[in-house]
Amino acid sequence: MRKTMIAVTVAAAALSLAACSQKTEDAASDTATSAAEDVSQAADDMGDAVDAAGDKAAQAADDTKDAASEAAKSAEKTLDDTAADAAAAAADVTNAENEPHDSSAQH
Repeated sequence: MRKTMIAVTVAAAALSLAACSQKTEDAASDTATSAAEDVSQAADDMGDAVDAAGDKAAQAADDTKDAASEAAKSAEKTLDDTAADAAAAAADVTNAENEPHDSSAQH
């Protein structure tokens, strides 16, 4: 009877360990699956963030290009205006030199 009791106890312990081992294996599998899903979601989120950053960088580059183009147009107009003013001033000087001077006029 004693040997039977020991055999039953060992069998019960073995079944308990097997059941515990299965639960542990299931829990480990669930944990691994959850971790994989978390990593996948984090990768998706990172990809979305990189895409958004790329879009913002592209928009900033376009805005900078547009601003530079406008600045160049403004500078060209200013240069043209300055050249026209200089030409007019030169013409005024030339006209003044070609006009007869009244040496008796006081300044």
